[in-house]
Amino acid sequence: MPDAPAHQRTLRLGTRGSQLARWQAEWVAQQLHGLGRKVELVEIATHGDRERVRPVEEIGTRGVFTKEIQRALLAGNVDLGVHSLKDLPTEPVDGLVVAAVPARESPADVLVTSAQNGEPAAQSGGYSAQENSPLPAPCSLLPKGARVGTGSLRRQAQLRHVRPDLVIQDIRGNVDTRLRKLDDGEFDAIVLAEAGLRRLGLTNRISQVLPFNIMLPAVGQGALAIECRAEDDATRAALDPLEDSITRAAVLAERSLLAALRGGCMAPVGARGRIEGDALHLSAVVLSVDGRRRLEAHDRSSSSDLSPVEELGRRVAQALLDQGAAELIAASRSDFSS
Repeated sequence: MPDAPAHQRTLRLGTRGSQLARWQAEWVAQQLHGLGRKVELVEIATHGDRERVRPVEEIGTRGVFTKEIQRALLAGNVDLGVHSLKDLPTEPVDGLVVAAVPARESPADVLVTSAQNGEPAAQSGGYSAQENSPLPAPCSLLPKGARVGTGSLRRQAQLRHVRPDLVIQDIRGNVDTRLRKLDDGEFDAIVLAEAGLRRLGLTNRISQVLPFNIMLPAVGQGALAIECRAEDDATRAALDPLEDSITRAAVLAERSLLAALRGGCMAPVGARGRIEGDALHLSAVVLSVDGRRRLEAHDRSSSSDLSPVEELGRRVAQALLDQGAAELIAASRSDFSS
């Protein structure tokens, strides 16, 4: 029996099994269904999913949430994979391509307090964090010495910079696991990505959307990357309608910065690219793990063409390196290798 035409072939979509990863994969599948394509979800356990005890930084491998899906793509076991773009290493994988970057959700981080004490965020929809709002929670919402859970060096360092009195504790697990630990009293608050809570319909748990002058997000936070084999023209064509050029320009600048810093997705580096008018702006920070040193840089490009976008990332990275960013990134790695 002859193979089905390319446009009728069922697309096998590789995804992690977490609730959020499944939401992301199902969202992509729904978009493709709307375009007349059949999609089958294939659940793949990654190294980061299997290792749930140690902090991600201690696992010691890049792509802990992406490599197994990429291997399945290269082996032909799936046709496309969906990643949280912040989890995708900046180094390209031979034979694979990010075929689509859909429109970004909010890149902001949020503070979540226990269910009985949480207060819904006043803002809703879109990019709700403000660029230069007055110092809010955690500076006023949390008491001195409050226990705050986060598994991210980036979040830990930025919290320590504004509130050195806080007791920052590591936390692992999916969103629901972290919320359960919070509500069980293991923490006074936790920090999560706003995008994940919005996608899971949990905006009622947001106590404070952290402004960007306190907490710059991870590179690519809030965005999705849909990956496929580079030579699979049919799948690439199917994914074309899901592409958002504005989001790709912003995250490409962020990822170019991270690559130039040689930071990796676990380093205490925050960045935010955004288009305002006809200019792409990129802001970034690098911190010491203890939060005492905070380096920042900002630049803009008058064009969103891909080449100037990558150059913008490299310029901002160089401005940080000139201030001593390499030393802080190296020190953050030694903290976990010693």
